[in-house]
Amino acid sequence: MRIFLTGATGFIGSAIVPELLKAGHHVIGMTRSDSGAKALEAAGVEAHRGTLEEPESLSRGAEKADAVIHTAFDHDFSRFVENCQKDVRAIAALGEVLKGSSRPLLITSGTGLGNAVLGGPAREDVCNFEHPNPRVASELAGNALLEAGVNVGVVRLPQVHNTIKQGLISPLIAIARDKGASAYVGEGHNRFPAGHLSDVALLYRLAIERAEPGARYNAVGEEGISSRVIAEALGRGLKLPVVSIAPEKAADHFGWMAMFMGLDFPASSAITRRVLGWNPSGPGLIADLDAMNYDSLAA
Repeated sequence: MRIFLTGATGFIGSAIVPELLKAGHHVIGMTRSDSGAKALEAAGVEAHRGTLEEPESLSRGAEKADAVIHTAFDHDFSRFVENCQKDVRAIAALGEVLKGSSRPLLITSGTGLGNAVLGGPAREDVCNFEHPNPRVASELAGNALLEAGVNVGVVRLPQVHNTIKQGLISPLIAIARDKGASAYVGEGHNRFPAGHLSDVALLYRLAIERAEPGARYNAVGEEGISSRVIAEALGRGLKLPVVSIAPEKAADHFGWMAMFMGLDFPASSAITRRVLGWNPSGPGLIADLDAMNYDSLAA
């Protein structure tokens, strides 16, 4: 297939590219820069210039493709709500091109949208449109396209990790350095789901090849790692003390990250594994945190 991939030079997209190429697909990768275009072309990818701020540039990329994988997202969490609405516009632009065809569109969301009850394991067969996470806007946009006849599927992401980045865990490193301690909230029993980058890239390929309308997949290798265990791993790596922060002081310590630090959001991938035959085999989150070079990250 000719697959248009947004976010092709990003953390997740750059791992999806070789996975698709290895399977024999032609990849059209979106990038906003000359350097990104050169890197994509050197990897055997057809570069397409575009940005999330210009939805029509996404439409032009989708017009050239048999399928679309949308991973691009503005990860400035200080403007999270605004960026979720930007994603809505991007999804709408991609979907408009695909109307009237069976060409699949695979969008990206978060595992929390599968929580029927806060604190319970998120499931693929649950879509909680009342969830407080602003990323619900992406799934609402996808659902609107699905009702309009577009072949839309969703990959829901946990904390995607390798030894360089770990989703929402990565900002905690900077916070720990700034505060002089690696912290968790209360007793630290709340959990973060996780998935290794290589496993997540494989899941995107399997999902776009299956192209099942309305399918939702959880890219989860580990159902939930407690925030205390994560803080302890960061403390080891940074050689900093590990401390508990009272819930009422979380905002002062964690800043914008405070909205996530007290949440318990484990997630299951049982349905994903069964339907796609997906068997994650990459290192676990704590193994990657322990293998990180914290000095090079500081540099």
